[in-house]
Amino acid sequence: MANTKSAAKRSLTSKRRQNQNASVVTGIKSEQKKLRVAVTGGDKPAAQAGLKTLSAALDKAAKRGIIHKNSANRRKSRLNKLTAKLA
Repeated sequence: MANTKSAAKRSLTSKRRQNQNASVVTGIKSEQKKLRVAVTGGDKPAAQAGLKTLSAALDKAAKRGIIHKNSANRRKSRLNKLTAKLA
């Protein structure tokens, strides 16, 4: 339990931000799954479109500090390699 009014407010805002950040991470994971399904299915246009949206989402999450910048770059690199095999 918070000892001061400001600590109580900070706790509430932290929980709110935690929920929002979890939502963003879940969305990124969902996009990754869609991309992997498109790649395994051999659907090149869907894979390229998915890669574009996923890259933007990863960059935005990294910019906002939700995931680490290097983690976002690593994921993008691995997914680029995966989609390049379709060509």
